[in-house]
Order: sequence, then C-alpha cells, then structure tokens
Amino acid sequence: MLKKLRVQIALHYVVASVLTLLVIGMILYQSITSIVQKEATTNTENAVEQSGMYIDLYIDRLKAVSRMLAEDPQLVGYLSDKERDPQVKEKILSTINTTMATDSFMESIVIVSKDGQIISNETGLSMSMSGNMMKEAWYVSAIHSGNMPVLTSARMQGFSMDKDNWVISLSREIKNEQGRNIGVLLIDVQYKVIEDYLANLDLGHTGFSFILNAKGEVVYHEDPAYFQNETKQQALQTIARNPAAYDAHERTLTHTYSMKNADWIYVGVSSQDELAAIKDKLFHIFILVGLGFLVIATASVVIFTGRITTPFRKLEMAMQEIEQGLVEIPVDHRGCYEAQSLSRHFNSMILKIKKLMQEITDKEKDLRRSEISTLHSQINPHFLYNTLDTIVWMAEFNDSEKVIEITKALAQFFRLSLSGGNELTTVENELDHVRQYLFIQKERYGEQLTYTIDYDPSLLQMKMPKILLQPIVENALYHGIRGLERQGVIEIRAEAREQDIVFTIQDNGEGFDVNNLQQNTSSRTTKLGGVGIKNVDERIKLYYGSAYGVTIQSDSSYGTMVQIILSQTLE
Repeated sequence: MLKKLRVQIALHYVVASVLTLLVIGMILYQSITSIVQKEATTNTENAVEQSGMYIDLYIDRLKAVSRMLAEDPQLVGYLSDKERDPQVKEKILSTINTTMATDSFMESIVIVSKDGQIISNETGLSMSMSGNMMKEAWYVSAIHSGNMPVLTSARMQGFSMDKDNWVISLSREIKNEQGRNIGVLLIDVQYKVIEDYLANLDLGHTGFSFILNAKGEVVYHEDPAYFQNETKQQALQTIARNPAAYDAHERTLTHTYSMKNADWIYVGVSSQDELAAIKDKLFHIFILVGLGFLVIATASVVIFTGRITTPFRKLEMAMQEIEQGLVEIPVDHRGCYEAQSLSRHFNSMILKIKKLMQEITDKEKDLRRSEISTLHSQINPHFLYNTLDTIVWMAEFNDSEKVIEITKALAQFFRLSLSGGNELTTVENELDHVRQYLFIQKERYGEQLTYTIDYDPSLLQMKMPKILLQPIVENALYHGIRGLERQGVIEIRAEAREQDIVFTIQDNGEGFDVNNLQQNTSSRTTKLGGVGIKNVDERIKLYYGSAYGVTIQSDSSYGTMVQIILSQTLE
C-alpha cells in the first residue's frame, strides 16, 4: 500500500491533468502563440533595424561631409598660413553655406583655428577662446572625440530641456600636411532629424523606443522627462542590458540595434497587443477546462481525504497537549508516511529541546556565579583601605605630588575595573588596569618591588574578559614577594602564539607546591588553587571552552610563573 502523501495526491491528479490540460492546453497554447509571437518578433526586429540603419546612414553622411571640409586644401592652407587672406576666408564661408544648403537639418558649421580664430555661418558664438586653443578643455575634447556624434544644447551653455534648442554635434580635427593640429571642425545638426526618422515606427499602443550612448546617457526618447530623471534613465539602461527579447510579464518585445557610425544603441520596445489578446482568449478557455478539472479532482479528493487528514488531526491534538508541557506524540502506524515521519521527528526535537534547556540552565547558573565572583573581585576592600592609608600618610608629609599621582592611578584603576558595566575589555585596557595596580603598590612597597610589562602591539585592540591579570598579580605580590628579604620582581608579558593570546606573569618570590592546591584539571590546565586564580580559570572556560584557562609552574628556587591562555577570537 502506498503511504506517501505525494504519491496518493499525484495518482489521482495526474489522470485528470493529463487528459485535460496537457492535451488541450499544449496544442492550443504552443501552436497559436508561437506563430503569432514569431511574426511579431520578425516585424519588430525589421522595424527597429530599418530605423537604426536610416540614422546610421545619415551619421555616415555627416562624417563624409566633415571629412571633406576638414581635408579641403583651401581650408588647410588658410589655417596653416600665419598671414591669412580674407578672400580665402570668404571662399571657405561660401563652401560652408553650400554644404548647409544640401541638408535642411544642418544648424551650423563652425571652424576654430588653433590660435582661436572662428569661421562659421553662425554669428554671436559664445565660446571659450584663447590664443592657444590647446588650453581650452572643450577644444581638446573635440580633438579626442573620435568623430562620434554627441547630443548637446546651445553651444557652450548648460543643457536645457527645450528640445527646439537641442542639436547633435559632430567634431573632427583639422591637420596640416605634417599631421599636426591646426584647428577643429564642428557640425551641429537639429535634434529633429532623429525624431523624423523614428516618427513612423509602429511599436504598438504602449511601445516606445530610445537611444543610449556608450555612457548610458539618453540620446533620444519621446518623453523629455527621461533626460533629467535618473530613476527613469536607470530603467532604460536595464532594458538595454536585458538579453531576453520577449518579456512575458510586461508583454513586450525588445530588440537592440548597435549603430556602426556612433557609440549609440537604439532600442525598440514593442507592446505585443495581438499576442496578449490571444493569450486572454486562451486564458478563458483554460478557466472552463479548469472548472471541469476541479469537478473531477474534487470527486477523487473526497474519497481519500479521510485517510489523509485523520492522522494529522491526531497530531494536532497531541501538539495542543504539548502546550501544557513537553510530552511525546504517539506514532500512528496506520497513518500515511508523512504523518509517521513527522511524529518521529517531533519526538526527537522534544528530546533535544529538553537537553538544550537543561544545558542552558546549567550554563546560566555557572555564568551567574562567575559574574558575582567578578563583581566581588572588582573592588578589593583591603587594597582600597591600604591605598587610602598611603594617600593619607603622604598627605601628612605634604607630598602633594605623590598624592595626586596615586589618586589619579586609583581613579584610573577603578574606572578600568568598572568599564561601564561591560564584562569585556581590550588587551590594552587590561594591561593598563594591572599597570595602575602595580604603580600604586610600588608606592607602598618602594624599592622592595619592581615590575615590567611587555606586550605585542598587534594584540592591543583584541577583545577579552576583564580583570584576569590583576588577581594573578595580586597573588604574586601577597603570597610570593611580600615576605622576601630581597627585591621582588614581577614580569608581565602578552604575546601571540598561533591563534591564541598568552599572558605570562613571572615572579621571583617564594614558590609553593602546586599539588597542594585544589584540583581543577583540563587539557591545557594544571592543578589550580586560590579563589582569585580559580575564578579567573572558570571565567575563561565559560568564554572560550575547556581548552583554555590558567597554567601554573612554581618552585622555591626561581619563583612562580602563571600563564593565561585565551583565543584571539571572541564572539
């Protein structure tokens, strides 16, 4: 007997769907829509290609005109001669006027020599000029334009939104016989030339076309708003980059034509009105077929609904009981495969939740104990009383400078101890904390105590739990050095070791038998003891795991060395 839910549903739905949707739907939809879409695609591609070729041919004609004018021996000789003949200039102007008469779309032809002289059919030009035009940015840009057409507004003015003032500019460098620059030729054509070529393009009721240059800037769109609105420009750029010709969601057909004589891309977006109408008709047919399919499917579902839903109803009732407490759901072997699997997995999840909750509870207790110990260790009343006694003693001897230094150190010590209530600090702050502690103790013990602090600068900004070093240093001072007849030395080092941070606290005080301390052994921790050291070790294990903690080596001949090992990574 098949018990998988998906098999039961598929067995009864496949019969109805194959007989109705596959036979009727595939034949009608594939045959009709493919024919109409293919024809629409061909028409759109031909229309876009033809319009793009017209514009391309016109630009090619402009390039030929610019080449003819720029290479005219009469013009080259005139610009190369320092003493220019006015009669030659008149002949050049006559050539310009004759050229413009052949094209009604030409707005102006401007010739600018390298030394700043202008020959043009236009008067009153507002152009930035100088004796050496190579210093003018627009002149140099025209030389390096590559003879590509550019959409612009009135010459040398800001781009306005008045389409009547728009022109397509084409520039060409004029060279002498030695190939050196002697001027620039500028041809302006009315923007209307593009609109005339694209006016009769049929792209459907909601179709449109546009032209973008290589920078993605709009060169042509029938709506002037696209020349200013960046959001709309980005939408056009997205359409141009989209390789898919047909967009079923938008019901549009897109075709792109890259112009050969300009760095322009012409894009036509055709609305597929006819194809959309056919699809709407097919949709209504599918509605009718779907109703018939629903009748057949409903009849088959009713037969098997009891078998499918009964086990899940039992599961639902059992889950409601779980809201009152964690219990196991009984597995109904008469139910479907999915219901049995769900019950087994849910029971497994309940057991894992119980275990996780117990682990969380235990960890919270350990963490709370650690936090309480941390708070207790932050303020040592004996240390505070002794420090205040030292300050009073120095004040009585009018040693105000020492009083100020110790008071500042004490304030800095407690500021670093509290650290705004945060449990974490940086290696730099932790070293500064123990430095202030040792500075204060140095004032008390005088020449009996000396200390050094060395560290790897790359570790200073790494995070770590606070107040780990001071309890260890305090043990070294009170249990190792205080009773010495010779000078006591405490050395503190912070160094990187692979992926770990290792703090070493070394003193030359009285050693002790490590085996007599309270037992607390892990993979990297020897036998530990003392409230301060044990507290530090437990806190480290809470943060980093049992692989990290405190190690102790001690001997009466050389003193005690304590190492604190942390990971460089702390979440």
